[in-house]
Amino acid sequence: MAKAHSTDPKKVAFAMEGLEIPSFAGDVTMRKSDHQLQQTMFLLKWERVSKKYPYSDENTGYTFAPIKQYAPYVSSTPTTCQMKRPTED
Repeated sequence: MAKAHSTDPKKVAFAMEGLEIPSFAGDVTMRKSDHQLQQTMFLLKWERVSKKYPYSDENTGYTFAPIKQYAPYVSSTPTTCQMKRPTED
């Protein structure tokens, strides 16, 4: 709404296209073609807490240990979206 200078849904939607925002896992981008968020993807495994990964999720004695990280350009899939786009005023 700040970027669109409006609360009009159509103006906000157009302002969001290509918008990048920081997140806890890196930048997130709104894909223009279908308004899907594109972000880094993490492959994790559920394992017992260790010295290397000491955080215990919800005090279970287990944690998510990272295996691999995929950049948005790698984890993004092509779209077949047939969204009917309004014209920008």
